Amino acid sequence: MAVGARTRSIYRPPWRIDLSVRAGIPVVLTQAALAETVRAALEVAGAPGPASVGLILTDDAEMAGLNLAHMGVSGPTDVLAFPLLPPGSFPGHEDRPVSAPADVAAAAFPRPPGTRQHLGDVVVSVERAIDQAGGGRGGHTGDVRWSAADELRLLATHGTLHLCGWDHAEPSEEAAMRALERRLLGIG
Repeated sequence: MAVGARTRSIYRPPWRIDLSVRAGIPVVLTQAALAETVRAALEVAGAPGPASVGLILTDDAEMAGLNLAHMGVSGPTDVLAFPLLPPGSFPGHEDRPVSAPADVAAAAFPRPPGTRQHLGDVVVSVERAIDQAGGGRGGHTGDVRWSAADELRLLATHGTLHLCGWDHAEPSEEAAMRALERRLLGIG
């Protein structure tokens, strides 16, 4: 854990959201609102429970390091997701049929009673969210002007959906994912 990071576990049954805020990161959205954002995405994506998710709020410097190390891309990005389960562990949807039973991960990795499956971690640059929102470059389309809080909600939603097997590599997948994000955020 980074020096000065604050971590808090927030329970939204059947999930636990482990929220870590790095030192010096501005508060643009309450922790309760962030946890509810993640919970809503987990629910609609059919995430198994009980389970946990890590949500790390950081800055561009840390994101640049993660982006280079894990994606091979120089410079910061707004959100990265590190799923621990294969996409087939989640219910399919119109643009991604189920390729394996939804309980394949649970069956492959039995856990002691009372423990939670960790679904993965989402890392968000709050600095990037503030910059994108303030510059009218938010909403993944790069042309949405809204609050930094709304941009942060979008990025947390987006990363959580990635943990649950959603992707946007193909145009049809992207359209489905963007539509779901808009629905979860209550826009358009």
